[in-house]
Amino acid sequence: MAVKTKNALNPYLPSWEYIPDGEPYVFGDRVYIYGSHDLFNGYVFCLGDYVCWSAPVDNLGDWRYEGVIYPKTSDPLNRDGSMCLYAPDVTVGPDGRYYLYYVLDHVSVVSVAVCDTPAGKYEFYGYVHYEDGTRLGEKPGDEPQFDPGVLTENGKTYLYTGFCGRGDKSRHGAMVTVLASDMLTILEAPVFIAPGSEYSAGTGFEGHAFFEAPSIRKIGDTYYFIYSSEVMHELCYATSKNPLEKFTYGGVIVSNCDLHISTYKPADMPMAYGANNHGSIVQILDKWYIFYHRHTNGTWYSRQGCAEEITVLADGTIPQVEITSCGLNGGPLPGRGEYPAYLACHLFTDTPHMYVGGERFPKIMQDGRDGDEEDGYITNIQNSATAGFKYFSCKGVTGFAITTRGYAHGTFEVRTAWDGEVLASLTIHNSNIWERYVTPINLPDGVHSIYLTYRGGGNATLKSFELLTQEDISK
Repeated sequence: MAVKTKNALNPYLPSWEYIPDGEPYVFGDRVYIYGSHDLFNGYVFCLGDYVCWSAPVDNLGDWRYEGVIYPKTSDPLNRDGSMCLYAPDVTVGPDGRYYLYYVLDHVSVVSVAVCDTPAGKYEFYGYVHYEDGTRLGEKPGDEPQFDPGVLTENGKTYLYTGFCGRGDKSRHGAMVTVLASDMLTILEAPVFIAPGSEYSAGTGFEGHAFFEAPSIRKIGDTYYFIYSSEVMHELCYATSKNPLEKFTYGGVIVSNCDLHISTYKPADMPMAYGANNHGSIVQILDKWYIFYHRHTNGTWYSRQGCAEEITVLADGTIPQVEITSCGLNGGPLPGRGEYPAYLACHLFTDTPHMYVGGERFPKIMQDGRDGDEEDGYITNIQNSATAGFKYFSCKGVTGFAITTRGYAHGTFEVRTAWDGEVLASLTIHNSNIWERYVTPINLPDGVHSIYLTYRGGGNATLKSFELLTQEDISK
């Protein structure tokens, strides 16, 4: 029995779409997501052209595909398509047009494209350059440009860039460059505003130093610099009253393995297979959200966009939020009906592991090839593999069902906490087609997580689970 309402889910786009590095913006009455474009079963990052998706601000479960907005061959440096389009950002210029900033994967300059509408066909516009025409990133002393994040106000554009790997003392941190109203010409040369790990001692950024993914937002009179830290899986923030200096470390907003969260498990226990992260915050109507990404297919190269509601406190701080399956929904999902397994926000085994990859670990993937509109599922489910889903508002749930396939013989245990009491068990058998299994369950009314743990031999694949009322069972 499929859920009939248009709920917002995590990931928020269809399970066959792979848009990481999400930069969300509200233009008019729609929220637009700009990101790089991974492929299902991709072998490196960002193999696709830039595409865009949007949703009405009052219905965040109704995402619309806007199409390809910028092919990678549009850049004069990449007519043969040999380079990938890395994470972009978009800003509205003083002329009201939309400017897309990006870096190709084998060069260290910032390219710019422009469009009259948020999600139309962007046309190549030029390269960010000094007044003498030298491109940013190519002047002696310039550090390589990477992951542009942009903010435009009062006729100027603030361009934040940078990448700082551990052990690399040649790169100092995140930098900001001020651009003129033409969106290309440098008014003020780059200055550093957040340190990399090699230069973080004594700064307040220790342990969470800048790695990549700079993004910039403004709330009131405060600038929020969002970035991926040296541990990669977390998005952190720093704040300042000045876009060019004095940024102070604020904290972690989200971790794609839920590290540091201690409300439902030990703080140092990873609940998913994390890796690099990239995203930003946005206000949609009266709520704030953090957009980030997760990893699928057991690799770094097939990433999907997720989002969570956040709280910006009166003092300007943002507490870290849990990763969930309900994301943009505005609350728990209905505790009735069938839900696809790819909504799992937690995925782990009895052997803790923080980063994606490993033959023994469960993973989310799909059938077919990239672009095939095939629902995702969880596969490589071996003994002790657990999938967790959060949250569901349950009432009158008396039955539970799963749909599986694969050569496996064992039992799925159902809990409402990762270490909780087993409320039901479903024994599965070897099958090369999808098979449905049903069991009674005594699930108290209320808001619950659902955890499914496999105990047994072989390798199972989980397509979906169902929360059933007595009415459903009697049909």
